[in-house]
Amino acid sequence: MGLKVVAPTRPTPLERLVEDYLASCRARGLSPRTVREGYGYPLREVLLPFCTEQGISEPALLDRIVLDRLTSRLLDEGGRRGKLSKFTVASYVRAINVFLSWAHREGEVGAIRAQSPKTGRKLVDVLSRDEISRLEDAAQTERDRLIVRLLADTGIRVSELTGIRVTDLVDRERHSYLRIRGKGERQRLVPLLPQLGRRVRRFAQRGRSTDTDSDSMFLALRRRLGEGYAPLTRTGVVQLLRVLADRARVDKRVHPHLLRHSFATYSLTRGMNPVQLAQILGHSSLAMIHNVYAHLTPQDSYEALLRALTDED
Repeated sequence: MGLKVVAPTRPTPLERLVEDYLASCRARGLSPRTVREGYGYPLREVLLPFCTEQGISEPALLDRIVLDRLTSRLLDEGGRRGKLSKFTVASYVRAINVFLSWAHREGEVGAIRAQSPKTGRKLVDVLSRDEISRLEDAAQTERDRLIVRLLADTGIRVSELTGIRVTDLVDRERHSYLRIRGKGERQRLVPLLPQLGRRVRRFAQRGRSTDTDSDSMFLALRRRLGEGYAPLTRTGVVQLLRVLADRARVDKRVHPHLLRHSFATYSLTRGMNPVQLAQILGHSSLAMIHNVYAHLTPQDSYEALLRALTDED
């Protein structure tokens, strides 16, 4: 008896529309990871399975009632990965609404939006300057110490850190800068304090292994694969920070974005202009900077005002 051949299932019009949208995101220059995780997961793994369950295959069948049922389901039952917080549900809803806005402009759906649960302001922890120094002191190599200090004193993203090349240290008018490749392939120059600039230069010239053709600043040894040195990955940085936090006895969940957030918060409390901070962080607007102010206390605001008025006298 021969094997039964199962014909591949043809995608529904809604599934094709989602894939067209994700292709549009990639064509705009968004990174594959952003498209896959930021937009692809909420659409492919949240919206589409729910619509299949509800018997919805056409974009025109989407309406406010269906979307309300989806939000309610996520809040009450969670998702494939288990129970979801309101913040996670809200992030999924944001991604779905961006897709719906695009689909409306394309004439595929009406002017509809999914309701997002009220979340209030989520206060994220920050690292003190002492805790950052303890992390750096816990590192056993100059490479690891520089990783901590660059994340803490520049606020760059982990993907930007792993993308730094040995030729990205730039001198302008006796000041040192790092050429950073941010989201959407946008480049910016991030200033370095003099001592940090000198450390980066020494590391690029002498501290980095030369047993590789890679021009990446930060390398990792691939012992198990026998491949020698290769560019350090995002996962490698995340694991490094976890080890250093444990070694330094920092009782917080230390990850790259926590260092970025700590840099932004510390800079604002010291009176840095939010517009300049946005430029350093690579933000295209002040919206994210505004969110950082949620972590500042009345005492922070008082001290900032006092410094400003004192400077005028």
